[in-house]
Formats: sequence, structure tokens, C-alpha cells
Amino acid sequence: MTQEELCAQLKIIGYPVAYYRFVVDEKNPPPVPPYITYLRAFDNNISSDFQVHGKYKNYQVELYSNKKDLTAEQTLEAVLNNIDSDYETTETYIESESLYQVVYQIKVIEKI
Repeated sequence: MTQEELCAQLKIIGYPVAYYRFVVDEKNPPPVPPYITYLRAFDNNISSDFQVHGKYKNYQVELYSNKKDLTAEQTLEAVLNNIDSDYETTETYIESESLYQVVYQIKVIEKI
């Protein structure tokens, strides 16, 4: 799966999606929660016999909501289950933004 394919899968949900952050200025107001950001955290090579055959690309998918939104979480998790059902989840409340943040650490395989 490529980064473009991951983005397309996340957009199926119907929430605003951006890589790393949303660009906010006079013409682009911040999105209304819930919304999703994602970024590539790190990679691991898949190799044998001194050849790289692919990569495990580890992404951080972040769901932001202004209330504890179980429906949004379940909707996102249904998509993530089709990508990598072995994801890890953490959650926090961002006081300065008045937002809940649920972070999913997922791994996708990209063959070379």
C-alpha cells in the first residue's frame, strides 16, 4: 500500500483528511471536528540475502474530535482493520485546543 492509497482509504470515511496538518489561513479555515491527520513515523526494511524487498511503513493516524466520539472512532477503526488489524491506540485530551485526540499506530507493507 502506498501513502496515496492510505490517504484514499482514510478519505472514504468522509471526514476531512490531511497529511501532517491542515494549512490554515484566511482562505482556509480550520476543519470542523471530527477530522483526521496522518504522517509516516518510521520505516523498517523487509530484506533477505542482502536485498531489500519492501518496507514496513509505520504511520500515525490521528482522529480529532471536540467530544468523545465513539462513532467516529468505530468508523475509522473499521477502515484501519482492513489495512492493519494489529494497530496500537493511545488517547489524550488536548487542553489548549479543547480536542480529544485518538492516535492509531499502523503498519503498511510497500513492496519494492
